[in-house]
Amino acid sequence: MKFSVDKHEKYVVIKLDENKFTNDNAPRLKSEFILLNAEGYCNIVLDLSMVTECIDSQDLSCLLVGDRLCKKANGLFIITDIAPCIHQLLEMSSLDQSLNIVGNLSEAEDLIFMEEIEKELLGSFDQSN
Repeated sequence: MKFSVDKHEKYVVIKLDENKFTNDNAPRLKSEFILLNAEGYCNIVLDLSMVTECIDSQDLSCLLVGDRLCKKANGLFIITDIAPCIHQLLEMSSLDQSLNIVGNLSEAEDLIFMEEIEKELLGSFDQSN
């Protein structure tokens, strides 16, 4: 399975560098989510811009692992640049209701930074009371 990992201070971007999302690469992706979360990354962005095919929505269940890990760490799991066929599978399986899906990496970064600012503001508000 080919993917790249781009680590930033507040988040990490995983870009799947394959055109198919299959049951062959889903377990490796799940393992990467677990590893990055263990390293302290609570905000993970999954860039699926290269992916144009997914046969089985079951393969997409690994996305729930990433989402669950990030939520448990008080962070965000965001999926960007999804192809229409994958979006359709997410809708059919109702995964689109629980996952954060945005159009591109810039929108994902904005969402993460807005969330981080909100946490800081709420934290400072809680300390003053």
